[in-house]
Amino acid sequence: MSEDQPPILESNALYHVYSSKAEDGNVVALRGLHVKVNAGEAVAVVGPSGSGKSTLLKCLGGLMKPSAGNVSLTGRNMTRLTGQELVELRQKTVSFIFQEGNLLPHLSAVDNVAQPLRHQHVRPKVAKQKAMELLEELGMGHRAKGLPATLSGGEQQRVAIARALITNPRLILADEPTGALDPITSREVLALFKELHEKKGVAFLIVTHSAEVADFCDRSLELRDGRFVAQHGADFEVDDLAGTRELLVDDIGTVAFPPDILIQMGGSGRYEVEDVGDGRLVLVAAEDAPSLLSKDGLKPAENCPACNHSYADDDTQRCPDCGSSRPMV
Repeated sequence: MSEDQPPILESNALYHVYSSKAEDGNVVALRGLHVKVNAGEAVAVVGPSGSGKSTLLKCLGGLMKPSAGNVSLTGRNMTRLTGQELVELRQKTVSFIFQEGNLLPHLSAVDNVAQPLRHQHVRPKVAKQKAMELLEELGMGHRAKGLPATLSGGEQQRVAIARALITNPRLILADEPTGALDPITSREVLALFKELHEKKGVAFLIVTHSAEVADFCDRSLELRDGRFVAQHGADFEVDDLAGTRELLVDDIGTVAFPPDILIQMGGSGRYEVEDVGDGRLVLVAAEDAPSLLSKDGLKPAENCPACNHSYADDDTQRCPDCGSSRPMV
């Protein structure tokens, strides 16, 4: 990316608050997040359920208006656009992939894929022809007439990917894209993402709880309680993390460390209390508690954890002895 080219996606001081009449009051889902995705870059946002991942994706994609802060897509501030301007900008730039595929149940696979072009007033015959070409490319040509209910989870996700690609997006926003898939199908989908990323320069922002999905990306941001607490990968920018040096402890004892301190500690993980006193806490890392994000990359296991079969140099994804899926470690 040239120095004068803006990031394809960027947010500044992003907050989102869910109003609630419950006794506990409003819920702050996002707490001043800074996110930047450059053209052709793949970024993962990793965190447990309830950390704010899906809310972040919706705000970044313009599907939800943030409570404060702004989001820019190809240099244009989405929070200042009219509804029609926002729709047109998204149609030209970004596509979405969700965990369940979100296919229209009454339309065939090919018609689901062609639907975005029809919304752009492309002639039905042209839209359907391009949809068939994409399905063929993804190995789904033989299932083009099938309704979503007749497709497997992996087939539905491939149709969803084809639908996302038909507008030639520069950016794909994906919410747990492999969460509903078995391990082998999940790796096939990730291999497809990698090909799109490397050969066609498609940028990705993927929210996930899976370290294997995060390993596909160039950078991974770890989200906890609406804040980024760690980052791994290339082009590290500490500004993407929370800017405060406060040490936050809530009523149930959950601690949020400043990002620069967390980096010096060695990243997120499990720590043991070595000493504690009035206003003083000494922590040491537990040896068997690695970070949620892999620093060295993942690779197929050498032995089956179920029956101890040795894979040797075999690249099979399913154990020939017991049928278990081969894990990534």
